Amino acid sequence: MAHVHTFDTIIVGAGGAGLRAAIEVAGHGKTAVISKLYPTRSHTGAAQGGVCAALANVEEDSWEWHAFDTVKGGDFLSDQPAVDVMCREAADSIIELENFGLPFNRTPEGRIDQRRFGGHTRNHGEAPVKRACYAADRTGHMILQTLYQKSIKEGVEFFNEFHVLDVLFADGGECAGVVAYELATGELHTFRAKATVFATGGFGKMWKISSNAHTLTGDGPGALYRRGIPMQDMEFFQFHPTGIYKIGILLSEAARGEGGILRNSENERFMERYAPTIKDLAPRDMVSRSIYLEVREGRGIGADKDGVYLDLTHLPPEQIDAKLPDITDFVRTYLGVEPKTEMIPIQPTAHYAMGGIPTDVDGRVLRDAGGTVVPGLYAAGECACVSVHGANRLGTNSLLDLVVFGRRAGKAARAFAAEAALVDVPDEPEARTAEMLASIKAGKGGEKVAAIRDDLQVDMQERAGVFRTGELLAGMQEKLAELHERYAGIQIDDTSERWNTDLMEAVELGFLLDLADCVVESGLKRTESRGAHARDDFQQRDDANFLKHTLAYRPDSGHVPRLEYKPVELGRYEPVERKY
Repeated sequence: MAHVHTFDTIIVGAGGAGLRAAIEVAGHGKTAVISKLYPTRSHTGAAQGGVCAALANVEEDSWEWHAFDTVKGGDFLSDQPAVDVMCREAADSIIELENFGLPFNRTPEGRIDQRRFGGHTRNHGEAPVKRACYAADRTGHMILQTLYQKSIKEGVEFFNEFHVLDVLFADGGECAGVVAYELATGELHTFRAKATVFATGGFGKMWKISSNAHTLTGDGPGALYRRGIPMQDMEFFQFHPTGIYKIGILLSEAARGEGGILRNSENERFMERYAPTIKDLAPRDMVSRSIYLEVREGRGIGADKDGVYLDLTHLPPEQIDAKLPDITDFVRTYLGVEPKTEMIPIQPTAHYAMGGIPTDVDGRVLRDAGGTVVPGLYAAGECACVSVHGANRLGTNSLLDLVVFGRRAGKAARAFAAEAALVDVPDEPEARTAEMLASIKAGKGGEKVAAIRDDLQVDMQERAGVFRTGELLAGMQEKLAELHERYAGIQIDDTSERWNTDLMEAVELGFLLDLADCVVESGLKRTESRGAHARDDFQQRDDANFLKHTLAYRPDSGHVPRLEYKPVELGRYEPVERKY
C-alpha cells in the first residue's frame, strides 16, 4: 500500500448529497471528499427547475399534502415513513440553503418565489400548487456552488479526479474504507475511515437518449453490488418527458410549470386526454407514456415521427428570459430553434434512478431484506434508495432528497465515527483493483469499449425503455450475456499510467453492464405496470403480488442477479388507483 490515507469520515462523490453530508461532518474529526470530477462539475449542477417544500410563501400548502403527492406520484411503492421525514424536513432544508447563501428567485414581497411542477397539488389533488423554490432554471447549479463554497469554508479536504473502484470490509462485516485510482498518476490509494458515505449519483448512461452526463455510470452502486450489497428497485428508472429531440439534453419541467404546453403533430394539446385535471403537469412517467402513445397512433413529429412539441410561444418573452434562460439557450444552440416564436421538438429521455443502494432514513446501508445495517457504511442521493420516490419521482423531489438525506447521512456518519474505532482493512487491500486494471490493460481480444457501450445503450433504449414486455426484457437479458462475453475480450488503445481515460471508460462500462443486469432481471420478474415500469403485457398495477421492493444480488456465477423482495412500509395513505 504505497498511498494510505486515514480519516474519521470519507464521502465518495461531490454532488449535492455528498457536499451536504460533508458540511454536516466537517469539524468533527478528519473529513475528506473523494470525487471522480472537480466538485462543481458534478451532475447536481445540471438540475434546472427547482427544489420543493411546502413553504406556503405563495399560496396555502402543507407538508402532509406534499407527502401525499410524493406517495401517489410514486404509485404507492414509496416507504411512507421515509416520505414523511423528507417532506416534514423540507422547509427547514430550504431555509438552511438560503442561509448558506443560495440566491433563490423572490416574490415582490421579498420571499422565496415558488412555481408549479408536475404532480404537486393542494388538498390531496384538488388543484396544482406552487411548491418548487427555484433560481431561474439553474437551481441545481446554484445548490452545487453554494454547498461547495460552504464545504471549503468548513475546511473539508478534497481528493478530486480520484475514481473509487472498490469498497473494503473488515472481517466482522464493517466498512473499512475504499480503494481509489488517481487519474493524474495512475496510482492506487487506500482510504481508511470509520464511516464511509456514498453519494455517487445515477447510472443513466446505459440508455442511448439520456439527460445524464457521460460520468453517470453507477460506479458507487456497482462497486457495492460486486461486494454483495443488493440493489433495490432497479426496474424503476424515470424517463423525463422533455429531452431535446434525438439528443436527450434536458429541458426542465419548469417550462411546463411556467405554462408550456405539449402538442402533437396536429397541434393538439394531447395531455387533456390523459390527465384532464392537471394536464401537462401530470407526473413524469404518465407524460412520457402519453407521448409514446401519441407517437404510436401516428401523431408524432420529427424525421422519424417519434417526438412531440413543447410550445412556449404563447408565453411573454420577458417571462421566458427571466425564468427559463438556460433551457432556451440550449434549444437555440442544439436545435437552431427560437423558442419564443417556434415550437420545440422533444422526446422522453432517460433521466433518474429511483432504485439503488438500500438505506434507512439515516442513510445507513442495508445488506438484506431483513434490514441488517452495514456498520460504518452510508449512502445518499440518487445512488441510494431510501424509497421516498417509489416507482416514479416527482420533479423537484430529487434536489430535496439530496439536501435532506445528505444531511441525515452526514449526521449519522458523524455520530458513528465519534464512537467507533478504526477497523483493519484486509491484507493487500488494493490487490483486487490492481488485478482488474492490469487485466484490462493486458486485454488483446480486439473488442472496443465504445462499440460495446453503444450497443448496450441502443438495446436498452429499445428493450428496457418507457414501454417494456417480457419478450423485450428476455431478449435484453440474452443481449447482456453477449455483451458481458464481449467485455471479457476488450482491448484498450492507451496503456499508459497518467490521465488514462481509456482505462477508466472500460471500468465504467463494467459497472454499467452489472447494473443493467439488475434493471432487466428486476423488470422481467415484475409482471405488472407501476410508475416508470410500464409492461405492455401486464398493463395493470398488481398490489396483491407486487406491493413490495425488489432486491437484486450479484450471483455466484453468471450475470443474472438473484432476486429477493421486502414489503413496502405503508402509512396513512392506502394504495388507490392513480388518476389525475
